[in-house]
Amino acid sequence: MKNSIKYLALAGVVLLGGVIFYNKVYIPKSTYTKVNAVEGDINSSVFGIGNVGAKNIYTIMAQTGGRILEIKTDEGKWVKKGDLLVLMDPVDLPQLLEESKISVQKAESEVVASQKELRSLVAQKNLALVTYKRYEKLKKQSFASQSEYDKAKADLDSIAAQIEATKAHIDSAKTEVLRASKAVKALQVKLSRYKIYAPVDGYVIAKDAAISQSVAQTQSILKIVSPKEVWVKAYIDERISGAVKVGQKANITLRSQADKRFEGYVKRIVAQSDAVTQEREVDIAFDNLPIPFYINEQAEVSIAVQELHKVVKIPSKLIVYKDAKAGVWVDENMQAHFVAVEILAIADDMTAVAGIDAKSVILTPSKSKKPLYEGAKIY
Repeated sequence: MKNSIKYLALAGVVLLGGVIFYNKVYIPKSTYTKVNAVEGDINSSVFGIGNVGAKNIYTIMAQTGGRILEIKTDEGKWVKKGDLLVLMDPVDLPQLLEESKISVQKAESEVVASQKELRSLVAQKNLALVTYKRYEKLKKQSFASQSEYDKAKADLDSIAAQIEATKAHIDSAKTEVLRASKAVKALQVKLSRYKIYAPVDGYVIAKDAAISQSVAQTQSILKIVSPKEVWVKAYIDERISGAVKVGQKANITLRSQADKRFEGYVKRIVAQSDAVTQEREVDIAFDNLPIPFYINEQAEVSIAVQELHKVVKIPSKLIVYKDAKAGVWVDENMQAHFVAVEILAIADDMTAVAGIDAKSVILTPSKSKKPLYEGAKIY
C-alpha cells in the first residue's frame, strides 16, 4: 500500500513536470512570430561613404610677387564673377604710368606743333619759289643781278631743307608717341596684375594669406568653389558598383545633418578604381545645394540603381539559406516549410523576392527557439 502511494506520488510529480515543460518550454520554443508578405514598389540601392568636394576648386593666386594691401572677402563669403578680391601694393607703378602718359601727351604735342610748322614752311616755300622764278626770269633779261638771283635760290633751298627737317622731326615724334603708348599699355597690364578678381560666382572656402603679408608669385591667397560644381565624392565597393549609372537618383546624408536627406544624382563615375581599396569613385551632385556647405565634410550616399513595381516584399531578416539557396520558412497548416526564393532587389531593411505570393505567411527565425526544419510543428 505504501509503495503504491509512493509510485502514485512520483508519477504525479513527473506528470506535473511534463506539463510545466510543455507549457513553459516546448510550446514557447515552437512558437514563431509570423509576418505576412506584402506587394508594392521597391527601389534597390547602392550605399557609399565619401566627402563633400567640388569638380573645380579655384585657387586665387598672386600674379606677381608683392605685399597685400587689401583682401575684400573672407571664408564663408559669397562672391560674384568679376568682384575685386585682392589688392596688391603696386609700389611705384602708378607714378611710372603717369609719367608714360605725360610722355605720350608731350610727343603728341610735338607732332601737332611740327605739323603746323610744316604747313607754315610749305607756304614760305611756295612764296620763295615764286620769288626765285621771278629773279631767274629777270636775270635772263639782265634786269636782276647775280647776287639777287643767288639769294632767291638760297632762300628757296633753305626753306626746302627746313621742310625736310620738320618732316623728320614729325616722324620722330610719331615714333615717340608709339613707343610711349606701348609703355603705357605695358604698365597698365602690369598694374592690372596687382588687382585680382573673382573668376566665377562662388563661395570662399579658404583664406590662405593676410593683409600686409608679402606673397610670392602664384602663391595661394583664397580658394573658391562654384556652387554648381559642388558634389559628394563617394566611394563604392567594386563588387556592387556595376549597377551604378550616370544620371541615377541618389540620397545624400551629411554628417552635420544626420536627420536630413538631400536629393541628388550621379554626375560622374571615375574611370579608374583604387587598386588598394578596390573602390570606385562616384560623384553625386546635389539637386539643391545645402547652404552653408563644408568641403571635406563626411557624407553617406544611397544610389537608387533599380526601381521595381508591384513585387512581393518581405523584411530582409526573414531571408535564410539552406543548401546554398536563399529562401524563407512559411507556415503551411501549422508546419514549417522551406520555400526557395529569388532575390530581386534589396532596399534598406526590405527585400523584393520571387517564388512566393503576397498571401504567404512567413516565420521569423530566432536563435532562442528550436531550429526550423521541414515539417516541424509550429504554434
